[in-house]
Amino acid sequence: MNRTEFYYDSRDNASRIHAVKWVPDKEPAGILIVVHGMAEHIGRYEAFAEYMCQNGFVVAAADHLGHGGSVSQGPKGYFCKRDPATVVVRDVHRLKKMIQEEYPGLKIFLFGHSMGSLIARNYLTRYGTGIDGAIICGTLQMKKGAIVTMGMICRLLMLFQGSKHPSMIMNKIGFGNYCSRIDSPRTPFDWLSRDEAVIDRYMADPDCGFVFTLNGFYTLKELLLRLHDTKLLLKIPQSLPVFFIYGSEDPCGEYGVAVKKVIEQYKELGIKDLSDKCYEGDRHELLNEPDKDVVMKDVLEWISSRL
Repeated sequence: MNRTEFYYDSRDNASRIHAVKWVPDKEPAGILIVVHGMAEHIGRYEAFAEYMCQNGFVVAAADHLGHGGSVSQGPKGYFCKRDPATVVVRDVHRLKKMIQEEYPGLKIFLFGHSMGSLIARNYLTRYGTGIDGAIICGTLQMKKGAIVTMGMICRLLMLFQGSKHPSMIMNKIGFGNYCSRIDSPRTPFDWLSRDEAVIDRYMADPDCGFVFTLNGFYTLKELLLRLHDTKLLLKIPQSLPVFFIYGSEDPCGEYGVAVKKVIEQYKELGIKDLSDKCYEGDRHELLNEPDKDVVMKDVLEWISSRL
């Protein structure tokens, strides 16, 4: 296996995106693009990337603007000034095209977790015809009215605090009750995983767990809102295979309720090859739970069956 770090130009026309590529020693079977979540970085997907690479896949992942090695135009959790919800999707697409050009003819799959799942789902509405399948991990869905309200609060706060202000108010609104179903939570981040070592590493990592700026929260609003636009959703190819995976104890997906709503939405869109799996007892980060080996094996088998 060969691991390479590199940079490429962001679609914001100002920043450089930090990325990593894992290439198997043998002839590759396919390509997997990994899209990470909010307030984290691609380094947390190293074990997953290595597992997929050892099983024959070229894997590539990039830090979003405002994350990890791609922080440049502002504080952590700040994307960019102009249309960041589109820019982050186009940055993923640029990575996909670069890797695809290196390995023409291979089938290509997208894996998006949490905020990355929102980016991935938006990706499907723009570029879904160019991939062969998507794994949507730990996704979420909000009612349109709640999303609009979220945007209004963000805009009001930006008038007084500016777009680069890390917003504790929005953070509290978004995540304040996420540990409510956990008996005696040890930390504010216990909702991420049952593995205490994972939480400790997350909290010790300066590139994880930071509070998003108002620009970041407004970007989330826009990513969520676009997923209610039927005209956009109808652009998802009906033949595209999609695999939803989620934990039964994930508050982000309303303990499965929100994920099932998205699955129903996709059924109504006429998407034919839909699969889903709920991991009992698991919280938000399936790739960091005690049964992560089962999750990775399931993802590998699902992709392999569609090569």
